[in-house]
Amino acid sequence: MSVGELLAATVPMARTLNLEFLETSPERAVVRLPDQADYHNHVGGPHAGAMFTLAESASGAIVLAAFGEQLSRAVPLAVKAEIAYRKLARGVVTATATLGRPAAEVVAELDAGGRPEFPVAVHITRESDDAVTGEMTVVWTLRPNG
Repeated sequence: MSVGELLAATVPMARTLNLEFLETSPERAVVRLPDQADYHNHVGGPHAGAMFTLAESASGAIVLAAFGEQLSRAVPLAVKAEIAYRKLARGVVTATATLGRPAAEVVAELDAGGRPEFPVAVHITRESDDAVTGEMTVVWTLRPNG
């Protein structure tokens, strides 16, 4: 099962919003939110909460892809998130996530007994013209088990 399939199967909000996991690798995650009237806001675009969930889901996908091998000894947790809505989003929107620290550096900190924190940057774009409609940073940690 791919990371995207796993998230779609285990995260109820991902299923609710019909998120499509287009790419999930340790270098990049790309998640698509289809245009759905049930999740529109008062100006006809995706609701801010749907865009937040889209971006947070993309960040979670890259975290699982990059650190899935660490799940037996640590649990990934979002520590905080900040989002900026830049332009009106209409139609289909896509979130692209990238790690803000090298994965090897994060694992080395975990190996040394630490609880590493690392940012994931996410850009949300309109499919129609690739305009950036939002930017999010999610700070994640790998909390050691036990």
